[in-house]
Amino acid sequence: MRNQIIEQVEASQMKTDVPRVEVGDTVEVHVRIIEGEKQRIQMFSGVVIALKGSGINQVITVRRIVANEGVERVFPVHSPKIAKIVVQRHAHVRRSKLYYLRERVGKKRRLRDRQRGLEATARIEAEVDSANKQAAEARAAAAETPSEPAAADSA
Repeated sequence: MRNQIIEQVEASQMKTDVPRVEVGDTVEVHVRIIEGEKQRIQMFSGVVIALKGSGINQVITVRRIVANEGVERVFPVHSPKIAKIVVQRHAHVRRSKLYYLRERVGKKRRLRDRQRGLEATARIEAEVDSANKQAAEARAAAAETPSEPAAADSA
């Protein structure tokens, strides 16, 4: 009986608008800061290096570099102090915890970008096709333009 009550309370506290966050993603966490009677939102952006827990107890560890010093914060995903989480970039990683990034400096700290399956490939192909089409139209227009002044000069 007690377990059912706890589950009901947890279900009422869970957020429904949380995006799918994975290890290696670059995220912006919008945190509500209360200073006296005023309330503001502060952003903390960085790389998710660890996910832990599930359900209402899920937390993410986000790491970023500030003034050449690494800063890590642990955010409970379903906390009322978290206004929203925005996923900016997905990276290709092969581990569940990226603690090795703590020792890395500079460009070695970068993670490889992950392309999202066939959708990303189709989007890239469409962009290339449109760029090729525009280039062909520009070449055709350039080919027509010099012939007109030449005809005008001969007249």
